[in-house]
Parts: sequence; C-alpha cells; structure tokens
Amino acid sequence: MPQDIVRESMEYDVVIVGAGPSGLSAAIRLKQINPDLSVVVLEKGSEVGAHILSGAVLDPSGLDALIPDWKAKGAPIKTPVKEDNFYILGPAGQMRIPNWPMPPLMNNHGNYIVSMANVCRWMAGQAEELGVEIFPGMACSELVWGPNGEVAGVVAGEFGRDPATGEPGPAYEPGMELRGKYVFLSEGVRGSLAKEVIARFDLSKGHCPQKFGIGMKEIWEIDPAKHREGTVTHTMGWPLGSNAGGGSFIYHLENNQVYVGFVVHLNYKNPHLYPYMEFQRFKHHPMVAELLKGGKRVAYGARAISEGGWQSIPKMVAPGVALLGCSAGLVNVPRIKGNHNAMLSGIAAAEAAAKAIAAGRASDELAEYEADVRSGPIAKDLKKVRNVKPLWSKYGLVASLALGGADMWANTFGLTVLGTLKHGKTDAAATGKAADFKPIDYPRPDGVLSFDRLTNVAFSFTNHDEAQPAHLKLKDPTIPIRVNLPEFAEPAQRYCPAGVYEVLGEGADASFRINFQNCVHCKTCDIKDPSQNINWTTPQGGGGPNYPNM
Repeated sequence: MPQDIVRESMEYDVVIVGAGPSGLSAAIRLKQINPDLSVVVLEKGSEVGAHILSGAVLDPSGLDALIPDWKAKGAPIKTPVKEDNFYILGPAGQMRIPNWPMPPLMNNHGNYIVSMANVCRWMAGQAEELGVEIFPGMACSELVWGPNGEVAGVVAGEFGRDPATGEPGPAYEPGMELRGKYVFLSEGVRGSLAKEVIARFDLSKGHCPQKFGIGMKEIWEIDPAKHREGTVTHTMGWPLGSNAGGGSFIYHLENNQVYVGFVVHLNYKNPHLYPYMEFQRFKHHPMVAELLKGGKRVAYGARAISEGGWQSIPKMVAPGVALLGCSAGLVNVPRIKGNHNAMLSGIAAAEAAAKAIAAGRASDELAEYEADVRSGPIAKDLKKVRNVKPLWSKYGLVASLALGGADMWANTFGLTVLGTLKHGKTDAAATGKAADFKPIDYPRPDGVLSFDRLTNVAFSFTNHDEAQPAHLKLKDPTIPIRVNLPEFAEPAQRYCPAGVYEVLGEGADASFRINFQNCVHCKTCDIKDPSQNINWTTPQGGGGPNYPNM
C-alpha cells in the first residue's frame, strides 16, 4: 500500500464487519446494553441480505436470547417445521431412516424454515431502530493496525483501483478508516480479514485445521398439489456414493416454494469430481424429479460451509479483534445449522465488549467472549456432535451414521464413547493426483430439471464492476498450467460453482482464465485449490450476488 494515501477517519466504540446473523446480533446487543455506545456495521453486499445464503431451518434459540418478542415485532419467521424426513438414496429408489433412533438434537420440532437473507434484513431494521449505523456496499479491503500491533479498525469503501496494475487510478476513492475500541469480524466462512488475523496471531495453533463443504441451493416454485408447507427432507448416499461426503436438503416454505440444496464435503480426493454437476444430477433422482416436475427454478446460489466443528474452532480473540459466527466456524454439521450459534456468538462478543468498554478498556483481548463460547450454549451444542465429521471422513457414510449416532446419544447423557477425534489434513491437501482416479462422466443438463453453470449463475444476480482489479489473486500465475493442470487436471474448472475458472487451449497453448465477474463469493477456490495458490480478497463494495429470499 503506498504510504501517501490519506484517508479520513471515524471513531467508534465497536466496528463490525459483515451484516450477517452474528454481526447484527452483536450490534443489537451492544445497543441493548448501552444505547450510548457507537456501533457501525459494514456490509460488502449491495444491501443487507444480498450475500446471505443458508439452508435454512432456523433453531430460534439464538433469536430468543436476543429479541424474545421477535414474533410480535414481525420477524419473517412464519413456517414451523411440521414433518421431518431422512432418506438414504440409491440410483433409482430410497430408504427412509425412521426418526426414533435419532438423537434428540436432530429433531427439528420447534424450528422454522426461513430465508436468512430476509431474517437479516429484518434484524438490520431492528438494529437501526436502536441507533446502529449500517453501511451496505462498503467492502472492508484491509485492516488498520495500532501502534502495538493490535487491530485498530478497517479500511472501507475503497474504489477505483486500476484493473491492470492494482494501483490507484484516475477516479480513485481511498475510502475511510473506521476505527474502534474493538473490531468484530463476522465475514462468514473464510473471510479475507479473518484469514489474515488467524495467520498474523497464529490463532489456529493447537486446534485442528478447519474443514469445509460447498453448499449449493436453488429456490423452486412447484406445483401447489405437491407442496407440503413445513416439510423438511434430508438425503444422503446417491449420487455421491463413496466419491465424497455430503447430502441434500429439501425444505418446503410458504407460497409453494421449495429450497433444494446440495452439500459436498471439500475433503474429497478425486480431483475429477464436479460438485455442481453432482447437484444437478441429484435432481434427476425419481423422488426429487417427481417433486420438481412442472415447477420452475427462480434463484441459485452457493457458499462454503465450515464443517470442522468443535475441534477446529481457532482462538477467537486477539488484541482489538474477535471472530464471530462462521468466521470462527460454529456450524453444527449433522444438524446443518449454524445461525443460532452465530447469533449466540454475537451476543457473547457484545456483552464482553460492552463490559470492557465500561471498565475503560480498549484494544485488548476479550477473554470473556472466548470463555463463553467454549463453556456456554455454543459449546454444549457443538461438543455433542464433535465426532460425526471425522468418523465420516475416515470410515464413510454407514459407519458415521452408526458410530456417530451412538456417540451423539452418549453425549446427550453426558458420556463420551470416543473422546474427541481429530481431523486429518486440510481439504486442499486431501486432493489426490488426477492420474490415480478415473474421470467421472456427468450427464448433460436437460434445461428442465438441471442447468449448466452459467445459466444458473444468472439466477444469482451476480455482478461486478469490470473496471477493477480481479479480487481472485494468484500467488504464482504459472501454477494453474504448470502444476495444477498436469497433476490435478486443474480442479478449479470443476470445484467452482460459478464457472469462474477456465482452462483454454491444450498443451503448449493452454492458458488459465479467471472470469471474476461470475464470482458468488463462496470462497471454495481459496479452500480447495491443491496448491493453495488462489487468495480470495474482497472486491469493491456492492459487487457479487444479489440473493432474493435465500
């Protein structure tokens, strides 16, 4: 960064990066505790909710703790779960797993099918009523460091860098420094600032590497005769089989709409695997095809999911900064839920910061927040399921269902059968050599149930101003063709759910192209690239997807 860039500065008590459930919960709780605290929330999406994608069956426990009268205040949470189904799929049929052997925590009674994008829009309104300042379209491009190496704030609202050089162009806007006594990073999975903080302070030391999945989702309007409002269905098995861990969700919300989603664990070995096409193939299963027949897809999106759970939560605080929600990896994988923990983490961080500020402190470590997460309701939720993911990774689907189920039951009664199993290598390192695996022949999308990537990306309403540097940065631009193509068949062509990466030409004429305009900000490339050569950074504010009702 050139030293001659001069920026205006604004001071706040707490600066929050990301208007998701954790960041908004923190903002609301800070103002509930002390209305005089100055709080700002910065959101890179064009509006609050534009970048929010989640299943989502919401466990309301986090919201109950934050805004107990959310029903009276008109929260867009209106579809209670009425029916819970779980199936193992084969190529042409399915077997239902009865509900009775499931541990109580897997029961969705009392939960709601929601659009988290709309819940976040409503939460932003609640925050603004309390006096929180929320600035959408403000991407946070870098951290501001204090004199003692503490995080002192962020740079937001930078525009106009030259697309070719990355240096300030003729229409350059330097943005502002927003400084705070504490900075909360609630960027979601694999956020660029959180990644920097974790590396700078070595916060993952002593913890397992974080594990991830890629979640893809479509909204369908279906035949009213087939719609069963409040029905929740999860599947495992086909089409992934032994190629990868993962499964699907089908949630019937209101207005004859259905969320159809598919998750692929990113620790898969076969670099020929194509997660997006596995999702498209899944919709041709007879059970799913019958449901969607006569319907139409109205939206598409994708994002990475943190799956490491209890073992992979890094240290969550460093001088002046705290990691919230998915930035810390608080998803309960077998429940496919993280929003309640995100909200609880926001509440806990806010309470710790408010107490610290009242005591005259600033820019230190919020140890009370860390203690709350590791001993409070979040810990209770995550510790029970801590072995499901490592069992699945090591022994496959059937073993994880049997052993993981037994372990969850034992943990329900305060017992432990397996202790705490460790995760293995990172998802990037799990990628095998192309020569050791057979390519997978995927059927062509039919344009009715299944769609090609670029057609679907249009339904994410993604847009980036082309007059900016690519936010997807290669540490070494030669690696995709020199290393990844011969060794791994350049998996970026396949793991990206938005068709950002292409290999053009063959042999000596091969080249690597990055279509950054397509990017839906899922972060899969930053996670899965076997050479760890792709660094996802934030683009100019307002770019990326514009999700409706996700």
